[in-house]
Amino acid sequence: MATRRVVILGAAGRDFHNFNTVYRDNPDFEVVAFTATQIPDIAGRAYPAVLAGKLYPKGIPIFDESELVEVIQREKPDVAVFSYSDVLHTTVMHLASLCIAHGVDFELLGADKTMIASSKPVIGITAVRTGAGKSQTTRFISNILKSLGKKVVAIRHPMPYGDLAKQACQRFAEYADLDKHKCTIEEREEYEPHIDNGFVIYSGVDYEQIIRSAEKEADVILWDGGNNDLPFYKSDLHICIADPLRPGHEMLYHPGEANFRMADIILINKCDSAKEEDIKAIEANARKVNPKAVVIRANSPVTCDRPEMVKGKRALVIEDGPTLTHGSMTYGAGVVAAKAAGAHAIVDPTPYAVASIAATYRKYPNAQGILPAMGYGDAQIRDLEATIEATPCDVVLSGTPIDLTRILKVTRPMTRARYDLAEIREGVLEGEVRRILKL
Repeated sequence: MATRRVVILGAAGRDFHNFNTVYRDNPDFEVVAFTATQIPDIAGRAYPAVLAGKLYPKGIPIFDESELVEVIQREKPDVAVFSYSDVLHTTVMHLASLCIAHGVDFELLGADKTMIASSKPVIGITAVRTGAGKSQTTRFISNILKSLGKKVVAIRHPMPYGDLAKQACQRFAEYADLDKHKCTIEEREEYEPHIDNGFVIYSGVDYEQIIRSAEKEADVILWDGGNNDLPFYKSDLHICIADPLRPGHEMLYHPGEANFRMADIILINKCDSAKEEDIKAIEANARKVNPKAVVIRANSPVTCDRPEMVKGKRALVIEDGPTLTHGSMTYGAGVVAAKAAGAHAIVDPTPYAVASIAATYRKYPNAQGILPAMGYGDAQIRDLEATIEATPCDVVLSGTPIDLTRILKVTRPMTRARYDLAEIREGVLEGEVRRILKL
């Protein structure tokens, strides 16, 4: 059979993993290009030869997804493999139609083809959408495992925004590791809470290498998923977070619906701020498409470190970037905390946005009114700082999972909003963890 030429449509994460697990060192395929979207500054680079394997001594070029037709016309691929997450089913099919119209097959890889098996028990945490509440759930499960005397190592979905060759396998155990690896705000938002909890976390590009390294120091592996992507590892317990503030999205987005259908546990988060009918709608969908799943309700209580700084003041609220961008939310924990603390007003930073932050608002108008913590590189961090300084406010309230004062240099006083997970029926998650660990 002739070698099939492949273009992989991605966003610097799932695409690289699909390549590593299915196409690398596989002579039946020739990957002619990656395309990239969602994440800035990925296109124009190359997947390096040191990671690409012996069949790609020059590496593999990465183009912007907007150039897909030109790539097809130039490289003549046989198949386009869709390999990124948190997109409407209609968006996936529009891309499929484009590829089909240009004579190219369109493919989605099955979950089992790309899940790596581990010698240690794996608990996988995924979601139906970005911003559903994976972070607090991961922390909650980590603390359960810690209370059971288990050494936990978390592995985070890839965030390879720097030198890909150097990021093949990264280990973070202390704050100095974040600086050593020159982590972006987005990376710190995912890694820092694990460090705060006293856990080691791995991330990178080559997830076979990562799992083998993590197994050497873990009793249990905790897969901390990104966006609404599928797990990279075969899970002994798969927990999928559903969001009642976006009811119905569990059936509208790829690959979140697949997680919703596969999960052992469907955890409906944010019940304390959702409508009962929206919670019930998700429960009804769970019964319809995944009747074997244990369905759990949980609250997401939000607290402010210094509410007295916010009360009666004009507050500029910063929220997690991806939650507002491709996650399509219009607010997060910061807005909830600002209102609870009695802010006089939540100041709209949109008119004062600088450079890349202004561009973010143009691309994601739903984010207007609050400030997404965009920080994919030094230049964007400076734009974020400049936007904060230009916005007429008394206080900055950060709803991101990290302490932004470690990164940003601003004159505005800043405090944090924090959010946790609270089961409505206590002990259900611990019981499921004990069951799979046979405790």
